[in-house]
Amino acid sequence: MQLRNVLPKTLFGRMLSIILVPMIFVQVITVFIFYDRHWDTVTRHMANNLSAEISILVDQLGNAPDEELIDTIKKTGWEYFNFPIQFDAETPFAGSNSDNPQSYAEEMLWRALGARLARPWRTNVDSDPHLIYVDVKFDNGTLRIYASRKRIFSSTSWTFIGWTVGSSILMFSIALLFMRGQVRPILRLANAARQLGLGRAAPDYQLEGAREVRLAGRAFQAMRHRIMRQLNERTEMLAGVSHDLRTPLTRIRLQLALMKDSEDAAAIRADLAEMEDMIDAYLSFAAGEGEEEPEETQIETLLDRLVRQTAKAHGYDIQMAQLNEPMPAFPVRRKSIQRAFENIISNAIAYSTKTRISLRYRNDEVSILFDDDGAGIPAERRADALRPFIRLEESRNRKTGGTGLGLSITSDIVLGHGGELTLGDSPLGGLRVAIKLPV
Repeated sequence: MQLRNVLPKTLFGRMLSIILVPMIFVQVITVFIFYDRHWDTVTRHMANNLSAEISILVDQLGNAPDEELIDTIKKTGWEYFNFPIQFDAETPFAGSNSDNPQSYAEEMLWRALGARLARPWRTNVDSDPHLIYVDVKFDNGTLRIYASRKRIFSSTSWTFIGWTVGSSILMFSIALLFMRGQVRPILRLANAARQLGLGRAAPDYQLEGAREVRLAGRAFQAMRHRIMRQLNERTEMLAGVSHDLRTPLTRIRLQLALMKDSEDAAAIRADLAEMEDMIDAYLSFAAGEGEEEPEETQIETLLDRLVRQTAKAHGYDIQMAQLNEPMPAFPVRRKSIQRAFENIISNAIAYSTKTRISLRYRNDEVSILFDDDGAGIPAERRADALRPFIRLEESRNRKTGGTGLGLSITSDIVLGHGGELTLGDSPLGGLRVAIKLPV
């Protein structure tokens, strides 16, 4: 399994992982060292100190202490060690510890008492939430010594755990706020770049964030301004070219109208019409998307209308497959995308007898497939078919009078929407034109 399959997919998630993983790793190591070294050492010292104090008192009593000696030990234990002490001469000794210790602190106390006390003894650390006691057997009774639970159970472990968890949450919150502020400008830049790539409006945005992000933002804005200036200059140039070309063509048409009908005049009129069609095609290709604004469009509704119009006007066998899932509406330049579909359908009408259209929606992408049963295009010539002014004589008849711009204009429109147009083999035996448009 590769590491990239485990890592988060977003920049925010990866930055968060870069901070959290080392932090958790350090915290785990710190806790392990604390429990393995600090807590073990502290607990062992506390158990040794408590057992040493108890052994000091027990060693002064002998085998069968009298009441006066017991009273002295009680005063000494309370005055120096804060031990409440009782001596019971009637209740028999309950026996030594035989069970396994329930905690690490209790185990350390057992080891320390076993090393220091020669008499039978037993402990109880569970009956009282605040005290523990140790019973020691003498010949004439049992001595019970009480001690605070804090003498063997260290509270610093819970304090340390609380501090570790609390500091981790605090650091995580600070890192979360900081990274959100750093990722937000990148997301805005990515969104603006995506809108520009889809051919949609990408307005300027305020530069903020780290120096590298600001630098990338300035580069993007400069690129956007250059692209928009180039498009505007191209539009202005085409408007002038269109006027300059159509003016002499109009004069020629007027002169032809004054001429008598003849074969030469008819030939000139045919050439003039062909020239006007060619100029219209060239200008249409160069003008590209023009100034049309994107609008929310249902692609299947647009295609269904084209299919009905084509079948009615040309009597052509064209059908659209039923959709298995709802297709979302998304912004496109409706006239441009309609023109792209019309170019594909016009080619199919000219070079095939039937066409099937199918739509798919997957992973925020709409795929439109046009399959016909015509001659198709050889695989080695498909790249040329998308280039402007290229005619494929092997599969496209010269008598059609085309200019080799139909698929080029269609591809240019699709690319202007951030999509992709590819040519392939159709299951019907002809050409498949596949269009992918991002939603």
